[in-house]
Amino acid sequence: MLFCPNCANLLVISAETGYNKWACNTCAYEFPITKQMTSRTKLKRKEVDDVLGGGEMWKHADSTAATCPKCDHGRAYFYQLQIRSADEPMTTFYRCASCGNNWREN
Repeated sequence: MLFCPNCANLLVISAETGYNKWACNTCAYEFPITKQMTSRTKLKRKEVDDVLGGGEMWKHADSTAATCPKCDHGRAYFYQLQIRSADEPMTTFYRCASCGNNWREN
């Protein structure tokens, strides 16, 4: 995007006189386009926080008898979280004590 140096409005590409130019819709400013104009800016992505707490959530989790669907181990850590409306039951998240597989039950 380019802006007019006189009135600070956005310049648009105009080809009224047979050649391409940047023109301001508000004032009489014109800038001829003589070469290809490109520019790229690589934006840095922000780090995404783990909404459910990540590894810290499992440090204080309780354990229960639950069968892992991946390795059939009989013990898993769990915690419950209300992720839907209040009239729906809580969702239980499990992590296998043996292989670390994660799964959930509604």
